[in-house]
Amino acid sequence: MSLPGRLAATVILAVYVLCPSPARAQQDARSLVRTVVDSELAADSNDRSQWMFRDANKTSIKSTVTLVVQTGEGDLSKLVEINGQPPTSQQQAADEQKMRRYVTDASVRQKQKQDQKQDSQKASALTKMLPDAFLWTRTGETETETTLAFKPDPKFTPPTYQARVFAAMQGSMVVDRKDRRIKSLKGSLTRDVEFGYGLLGKLQQGGTFAVERQRIGPGVWEITSTHVHIQGHALLFKSIGEQQDEETSGYTPTPPNTTLADAEKMLNDGMVARMVAQRPGTGKPK
Repeated sequence: MSLPGRLAATVILAVYVLCPSPARAQQDARSLVRTVVDSELAADSNDRSQWMFRDANKTSIKSTVTLVVQTGEGDLSKLVEINGQPPTSQQQAADEQKMRRYVTDASVRQKQKQDQKQDSQKASALTKMLPDAFLWTRTGETETETTLAFKPDPKFTPPTYQARVFAAMQGSMVVDRKDRRIKSLKGSLTRDVEFGYGLLGKLQQGGTFAVERQRIGPGVWEITSTHVHIQGHALLFKSIGEQQDEETSGYTPTPPNTTLADAEKMLNDGMVARMVAQRPGTGKPK
């Protein structure tokens, strides 16, 4: 090959490597998402850590702040604020009765365990969908993070009603490359989503969701901010149509071998409140 020919071939190769085709770039981005998803699922399966934290939750009906203690027997919570005010004596008495029942009634704890298992299974199923449900594009890089944009993949067929809503989203995701974990996920509905030709419900185009996550300990990431604003109503879901803003903060490791009785005492004597208040960096109070 002549010198001009070799030079031309070199230029073409450089362009191919440095400026990959849209299809190749998309496949590269999807491969990164698949790696992150595998890391997320493995970490979630192996996580046995337990934490104390503050949970501020606001819906269209009310706002509450609770303190939560995770133990090997279950998660115990105490109401400390409702609609911006300390609970009344009546509300406090009802909450203490609810706590006592949870500590002493195994059937109540079993129900919470089943609910959490179902939520975890649904979350895992949606996480597994990420690489295939969307078309991915890298849009930014820093020393530690990669930002990707996503939009629905028309070739993907959602397997469940929940997946239909999820797969109609477009938005962005930020990945922590060192830990290979999802740092944030934000999206909006690209179209109306109907169920049963609208008879069972309809969620309107433009609804948004945003999730922020933080590393709260070695290899442990938690959702510290959730904002869901989807208009419409679907009989198939209990809460997907409501407005919700939730933020958690003050993550502190639960002392080893803490029992539910221990947790109840720690919540009632103010120990949890004091310890959580000393850890403002892991999440921001609402």
